[in-house]
Amino acid sequence: MPPPRTRGTALRQRLAELRGPDVPAKSLDARALAALAANPGCKRRAILDGAGVNKAALAGALGSPSAFGQSQFALTRGNAFEAKVKADGGAELLRLVRERLDPGAEPPTTKSTPDLAASGPEGRTARTALALREATEQALGTWTFLDHPMLALDVAGSPAFLEPDAVVVHPDGSWTVVEIKSFPMLDGSADPAKVGAAARQAAVYVLALEEVAARLDPAPKVRHRILLVCPKDFSNLPTASAVDIRKQRAVTSRQLARLTRIQDIADALPEGTCFSPELPAERLTAAVEAVPAAYAPECLAACELAFHCRDRSRAAGAVTTLGRSVRAELGGLTTVEDVLSAARGESGDPDDPAVAALRRAAHLRTEALAAMGTTGVTGAAEATGAMGTLGEMGTLGEMGTLGAKCR
Repeated sequence: MPPPRTRGTALRQRLAELRGPDVPAKSLDARALAALAANPGCKRRAILDGAGVNKAALAGALGSPSAFGQSQFALTRGNAFEAKVKADGGAELLRLVRERLDPGAEPPTTKSTPDLAASGPEGRTARTALALREATEQALGTWTFLDHPMLALDVAGSPAFLEPDAVVVHPDGSWTVVEIKSFPMLDGSADPAKVGAAARQAAVYVLALEEVAARLDPAPKVRHRILLVCPKDFSNLPTASAVDIRKQRAVTSRQLARLTRIQDIADALPEGTCFSPELPAERLTAAVEAVPAAYAPECLAACELAFHCRDRSRAAGAVTTLGRSVRAELGGLTTVEDVLSAARGESGDPDDPAVAALRRAAHLRTEALAAMGTTGVTGAAEATGAMGTLGEMGTLGEMGTLGAKCR
């Protein structure tokens, strides 16, 4: 007699059905989690990531191949730099951790590098937790370097297995996340956008590490200043900087908590829904469209399905195509047609601040064109020009290209 199905096993089976028969699950890494946390309203990404769907393969099957991801050259260069940083049992990495984060500690002359090998992600997660506990209990005067530990984090009711570059246990028993990146640090500073992305990624690791620490008594301190290691200037020599990720950690924790549970999204899907790239394009498109998306231009730098979602958003005339800030300014006006109609005075509540601003902008532009002797401006051109003047009122400055982008 087969064992009874629990809620957890039922969910895993359901996610396997959504992924497709014999399709291996794609692991959900910290980069994807950080992007998911930045857009918690997107149920489409939540269910696809939760089910382990390969979104790059899915985008190709839908006819909107993704340009998202690192080049092979960047991956090779990054792997070579990481190997250099971790050489000799992480001696250089530990030196940088002490120098930047713990200068009062003893130099890392005595260090431990536990073996984290185990079978499967669950086994590696358990082995990492054991190694962290042992290192913390024996920490007095000893540095411990954990190379590619495996951590687990509950995301919308489904476990995500995460693999930071390294975790260091200090002689006082505290824990530090180490991020190793291949972009350069010039004169002690790096590209702010890339540092921000690394900080958001590290925040996910810190959250997962805090869950491990909470199971120990007493719970060790998980430091909120992580070590970012990069090449120095234009060389291949490592340098490092301490990055405070408290803000990123708080935002990521709050956004992940807002995610709709994977089980709830899966239960709302039609029977037989499947995201296997082997399916016919029509059936695959219907499956993807069955899950609501929350497209924004930021998705282009974070999601493999961004081109597909952008095309659908434009076809529907959704104002979200121009960004969340524009959408927020427009209130109840959710489509391009609604915005243009309100600007022309054909619809909308005059007491609505967004409608009033649109009409005032249209009126100002009409007066300006009349003064210049310009005639014959109608339709989308008139309304979109009106949108451009809204910048002086502190609202919808980006809307000058609304008609061109969405019609």
